[in-house]
Amino acid sequence: MIRKFIYGTPFDTEAVTTEIPCSDGTPAYGTVCTSGSPDAGDGFTFTYTMDKDDIVYGLGEASRGINKRGWCYTSNCTDDPNHTEDKHSLYGAHNFVIISGKETFGLFFDYPGKLTFDIGYTRQDTMRVFCENADLALYVIEGDSACDIVKQFRKIIGRSYIPPKFAFGFGQSRWGYKTKEDFRAVAETYRKNHLPLDMIYMDIDYMEAYKDFTLNKDFDDFADFVRELKDRHVRLIPIIDAGVKVEEGYDVYEEGVKNRYFCQREDGSDFVAAVWPGDTHFPDVLNPEARRWFGDKYRFLTDQGIEGFWNDMNEPAIFHSAEGLAEAKKLAAEFAGSGTANWDGSLKSEDGAVSVDQLGDKLRSLANSPEDYARFYHNVNGKRIRHDKVHNLFGFNMTRAAGEAFDRIDPDKRFLMFSRSSYIGMHRYGGIWTGDNMAWWSHILLCLKMMPSLNMCGFLYTGCDLGGFGADTTRDLLLRFLGLGIFTPLMRNHAALGTREQECYQFEDTEDFRHMLGVRYRLLPYLYSEYMKAALNDDLYFKPLGFVYPENAMAVRVEDQLMLGNEIMIAPVYEQNARGRYVYLPEEMKFVKFLPDGSISEEILGKGIHYVEIALNEAALFIRSGKCIPVADAAEYADGIDMDSIRMIGYEGSEYVLYDDDGVHRDYDNKANYTTLKM
Repeated sequence: MIRKFIYGTPFDTEAVTTEIPCSDGTPAYGTVCTSGSPDAGDGFTFTYTMDKDDIVYGLGEASRGINKRGWCYTSNCTDDPNHTEDKHSLYGAHNFVIISGKETFGLFFDYPGKLTFDIGYTRQDTMRVFCENADLALYVIEGDSACDIVKQFRKIIGRSYIPPKFAFGFGQSRWGYKTKEDFRAVAETYRKNHLPLDMIYMDIDYMEAYKDFTLNKDFDDFADFVRELKDRHVRLIPIIDAGVKVEEGYDVYEEGVKNRYFCQREDGSDFVAAVWPGDTHFPDVLNPEARRWFGDKYRFLTDQGIEGFWNDMNEPAIFHSAEGLAEAKKLAAEFAGSGTANWDGSLKSEDGAVSVDQLGDKLRSLANSPEDYARFYHNVNGKRIRHDKVHNLFGFNMTRAAGEAFDRIDPDKRFLMFSRSSYIGMHRYGGIWTGDNMAWWSHILLCLKMMPSLNMCGFLYTGCDLGGFGADTTRDLLLRFLGLGIFTPLMRNHAALGTREQECYQFEDTEDFRHMLGVRYRLLPYLYSEYMKAALNDDLYFKPLGFVYPENAMAVRVEDQLMLGNEIMIAPVYEQNARGRYVYLPEEMKFVKFLPDGSISEEILGKGIHYVEIALNEAALFIRSGKCIPVADAAEYADGIDMDSIRMIGYEGSEYVLYDDDGVHRDYDNKANYTTLKM
């Protein structure tokens, strides 16, 4: 059962697609205060006293664990590449939680501004959710279990995005590929080494001066180049950034200015922020007319054969604003001239007004400043809305602009689309990657823990930058990242400019990488089938063990293993120099390893704790008792998988219902897409 409560005058985020009538009274769980809070005079606060054994699920993209107890999380889309445990905000804002325990219920706070979830941080037994303005919709969901509550929520927010089948192949990316020869060399070296590959991603250097919907001079014959790589079964996937460069003669800029399609200051002038191209304007994607205009710009690339994109910098990220820079210069001028030493060795200006620490703080705060987010406005159906009040909707609506445009460009075709920033609702238009992670062992585990939480909020097409985006990876770290990435719908190796080159052919014993990538393609019929069934049935692709074994107290507490689909459990290795790991089996399962010689080992393990050995060049999974999964021969690209090569592994006498389609069109409800396979 779902009940909706309205407070104040909420902004219509369009996150919920099902009409839910408003309820009278107050929620049955917790207490609501709209008469003010310690944080704001007219704020909203929801308070709930948790039982000692309660688990709190949800919040999508967030730091720390699957169980969100013990920390303070803030929904405030933030460009921060340093994903450490002390961070309160990441790129997404996913305001859905489930309390599972003495009482089991779900809460969706549909509020597009800054919202804080104090889940046992201030007091261990208290969850407190609060925001500055009491203008929001609160959805309270009751159900038989946490999994049931998620399914109810998924139904009211609409079907999750479904990508084309090639998007389930492996993709290679690096910030720094600039020319056709860079991309051609990657494609040729993967093919020469028989390393499977379906996509190469194009980061910002493919553009002319970082201008959206342009190509640098090396790509004059871009359509021919796209066709050349596609003939080798490799798709190019370009990036699109949120900022449009301020430049006379640039058609996107001039059209946006002429038609008032950019976000504006309070005085009506176009807001200016510095991002990669220098001074930029932000398209007002909350304005339906501007959103349609910006979305149609993707045609520049789809007309040349491009079938997928990734949207970036769409929190939106700001390096600095004109106003912020002017304030910093003024402070620097006040400081300059006659610095003297304080007793502690720091510096101050002659009159003592400005210290070096103050100046440093100002310079460090120029990027993504809250003051800047309060400086510009959106035009929503003729009403001016200050950006910080709806900040978390920008990435959602930028990706929505593209998704709606794809429906106009080719309504029967699926395009690949994923984004960095998001709000619930964007899951209908694209997936997400988890942003600028690091080449850290801990980030394998962080990625694993994010996956089910993102699924709960509707985001099924998800994955992290395998090998780590920042810092230098190592051979063993990349192989262990692949041990998880084999199972994530989005499987991409991506690295930052200036880091060690980490394409799979850069390391010794390339055959180990060939094998690991090959396992992805051997499992792709199963992974694609489970993804499609999850999307079409408002289900989860990844689940915490507690969703499948809710009565098993030990399974409920496991945070480093996941259920995938309805047949398997995964337990990646995420520690350096480990030869294996301990796993907990809630029931008897088959331990399956894909060995480097192409063979598959199967061993039945009983319920309980086991130490299992998993070498760097082995991929492992566990098949649930009484179930089986399809496995195909390895292929070098998704279109090359021979479905006639499928054989079943698992338990004798079991059956599996395989979903398969052409991977291009949207004929999802055709009964011919389902086939029952027997072990």
